[in-house]
Amino acid sequence: MAGEGKKRAVLVGCNYPYAKFRLHGCINDVVEMEKVLVDSFGFDANNVKVLTDAPGSPFQNLSSFANIMTALTEMVAEAEEGDVLFFHFSGHGTTISSLEPGQPYRENEAIVTCDLNLITDTDLRYLIQKLKPGTSFTILSDSCHSGGLIDKDKEQIGPSTVKALPNPVYGKPRGLSIGSIMQTLQSVATTIGSGASHLGEIAATGANILQGIGSVLTGIHGQKGVSIEFQPQHERGVLNIRSLREEEGILLSGCKAKETSADVMAGGVTGEKAHGAFTYAVLKALEKSKGHTLSNKELVSHVRKALEGHGFEQHPCLYCSDEKVYAPFLASQHPQKYNIHEDEW
Repeated sequence: MAGEGKKRAVLVGCNYPYAKFRLHGCINDVVEMEKVLVDSFGFDANNVKVLTDAPGSPFQNLSSFANIMTALTEMVAEAEEGDVLFFHFSGHGTTISSLEPGQPYRENEAIVTCDLNLITDTDLRYLIQKLKPGTSFTILSDSCHSGGLIDKDKEQIGPSTVKALPNPVYGKPRGLSIGSIMQTLQSVATTIGSGASHLGEIAATGANILQGIGSVLTGIHGQKGVSIEFQPQHERGVLNIRSLREEEGILLSGCKAKETSADVMAGGVTGEKAHGAFTYAVLKALEKSKGHTLSNKELVSHVRKALEGHGFEQHPCLYCSDEKVYAPFLASQHPQKYNIHEDEW
């Protein structure tokens, strides 16, 4: 039996400060999460990588596609049996449709990096399938459409029949349409003379959006600087990407695949600082549970009730195996029963 392993984390916050679709609470989310991991979950600060797009951030700490994928790849490669891995993303999410002749319609969920590149569910699935046996990998994504982020069928807490109140006026969705991304990329591609004409063709003809945006991103970032989803078919085949097995990976999503997650301005229910509604509810639940241990199911259930109580029309979900439903969040201790009042954050 292996002893207790290391705890490693990659925390990513994207506010997109210079874009018209900027957010406000994402960097605060990961800054506070880092404190919780170190103070309450025994993470060594040296094993927690924080990437943001805060103005003035050095290049190596930017929440770019290259930096995020490098950090995740290194974390997975260095992990040993018994290690606990955690990836927290706070920022925009999107979906990309693909409709090819003779092929079934499919939709890919993705998170949007600060350089408007896309990390797709395929990228995350490939990382998870490379993990050594006995390694735990938990993803917490506070982004729109995050319910489908690892394309996992085993949904332990999923769609709700409870009708929540309309989204509060102090929240805005953390979702970015693929059209908005394409418009911004078109100006970038025009500047560097790469792929702009192809974007115009996509808009005019309604061509395969997945292929189109992949072509433009490849023109901007190069073949090795984009999602596996945009790689040539023969290269993807070599990677042997498969569906995840039930026991692989744990996803705590801020909402269902067809929903949006709220970004809350300072002065709203999150107090003096802007935050993601989902991340803030998670942080408050963890804070109130000091001296107790939350299972994955307990955490998501309490967070969902808190969000519904505050009028957010988003439903956090839990995707994992039956065995991991009652496992401690981030594998800290054996779960114990506790109570958090539903009217409190």
